[in-house]
Amino acid sequence: VQLQASGGGLVQPGGSLRLTCAGSGFIFGSYDMSWFRQVPGKGPEWVSGISIGSRQRDYADSVKGRFTISRDDAKNTLSLQMNSLKPEDTAAYYCAARPRRSVFQVLSHQEDEYPDRGQGTQVTVSS
Repeated sequence: VQLQASGGGLVQPGGSLRLTCAGSGFIFGSYDMSWFRQVPGKGPEWVSGISIGSRQRDYADSVKGRFTISRDDAKNTLSLQMNSLKPEDTAAYYCAARPRRSVFQVLSHQEDEYPDRGQGTQVTVSS
């Protein structure tokens, strides 16, 4: 499993960025996917997740209404559209994949339940 995030950068408060995660080496459509973010000295924070078939999309309260997660299984890509960015959104963002092993499996917000994680892309929100 390989995951590569891109699309980060420096943006002013109120601006927008679109992150993309390219997956390879696995059946992308059979995995729940999530975005996490981390700042130095702190643990990872779950940001948003999307289940297989896009049936379920969840967002952390801190980003709800501003961020939109989507996936394109034909292209093996996961995206995160980030609008109305705030300085507190500054972090390294990375994507993570978790295989769907049961119809009863819930979309997890726990980073340690995602066995496959990619390298991050830095998002800096500053004037």
